[in-house]
Amino acid sequence: MTTTELPLVRSVGANRTGLYLAFLQLVFTLMWTTYVIYLPKLAAQVGIAPAAVIFIVMLDQAIFTITDTAMGMVADKVEALVGRLGVFVGALTLLSCAAFAALPFVAGVGPSARGGLIALIAIWAATSSALRAPPLILLGKYSATPRVPFLAALAMLGYGVAGAVSPYLGVVLRDQDPRLPFILSSVVLLFTALGLSRVERDVVQVSPANATGTSAKPLGKVPVIFIAAMVILSLGYQLHFSVNSAPVYLRFAKPNDLQWLMPVFWIGFNLAMFPASLVVKHRGGLIVMGAAGLFGAVAVLVAELAGGLNTLIAAQFIAGAAWGCMLMSAISAALAIGETGAEGKVTGLVFSALALATFARMAAVAGGLQKLPEYAPLLHWAPVACWSVAGAGLLVIVAARLQGARRV
Repeated sequence: MTTTELPLVRSVGANRTGLYLAFLQLVFTLMWTTYVIYLPKLAAQVGIAPAAVIFIVMLDQAIFTITDTAMGMVADKVEALVGRLGVFVGALTLLSCAAFAALPFVAGVGPSARGGLIALIAIWAATSSALRAPPLILLGKYSATPRVPFLAALAMLGYGVAGAVSPYLGVVLRDQDPRLPFILSSVVLLFTALGLSRVERDVVQVSPANATGTSAKPLGKVPVIFIAAMVILSLGYQLHFSVNSAPVYLRFAKPNDLQWLMPVFWIGFNLAMFPASLVVKHRGGLIVMGAAGLFGAVAVLVAELAGGLNTLIAAQFIAGAAWGCMLMSAISAALAIGETGAEGKVTGLVFSALALATFARMAAVAGGLQKLPEYAPLLHWAPVACWSVAGAGLLVIVAARLQGARRV
């Protein structure tokens, strides 16, 4: 292979890696959606009351909060042994998929299997963290730095597409026997995850020789500020989309229309990431996160004050676009902050922040805050506050760092 051909080969290999990660995220997120759709039915079979189901999902998020970072840290160490990341992810995915596929069969035993069902859910949640941060290490380790934002957008595309099709999946699967969907989703995810070893070998072969074997650098204070901002931004997303969006739509639409209206957010998410990746390439992830936070806060404000359905749809599209920019730039920033040797740790912290925010949103819902007159307005305006405060804070930090660089 000539030196002129090598950059092209690397570029093609990186794009394939991005597409693979997009499909992996798509399949995994759809598996999660399948789980959420059927969990009330499975819980009822073992005698768990419907009101307690949300606490099971909160348990999942609590596990994710811990294991996402832990898996990222382990992946950093495993990845130093070239070619072992795929084996690590594949082995844990095998255990995860086996636990997931067994859920409807164990639930079918009845109340005596209640403890077994909870144990399987915990095993599935803990091991499935191997599919979140660890595979993304390949982008930071073996891709040229300028290409990382585009590849991060490509990887997050699977997450966005899954969000867009989830309402339709709920309609299709609602009355189906859970055993077949659980088995099919487990088999598809397992075979997809097993392909990571092949992807890893391909990118290692065409990557620079110094891409591996580097030791972790001290991270300093930047990750603490970055992750704190990510928690706040994620909480804003959770409250806006999962709590407030449906009630706001129902001011102008009927309940049956929600399956067509809710995906508008994810259409904006998917379309905005790629042009925003160009800005991240030249200006960095933190500044795009901050700007998108402020932009998204304005969109949420417009959505809350919308006087008609068309205005609301446009605002939701822009809010989704803003969240797509935030998440894509957060992944890019995490890989840059963790360079080199701690990409998995910092990326895992991003996913832990997402899980923690989801846990907080569910805790608010479980506490019935949205039904209390004194707290309902707070939940409606909290996303505006979260996105504006975190966005402004990130921009202030970026400005301070640039000012300090000029003084040096």
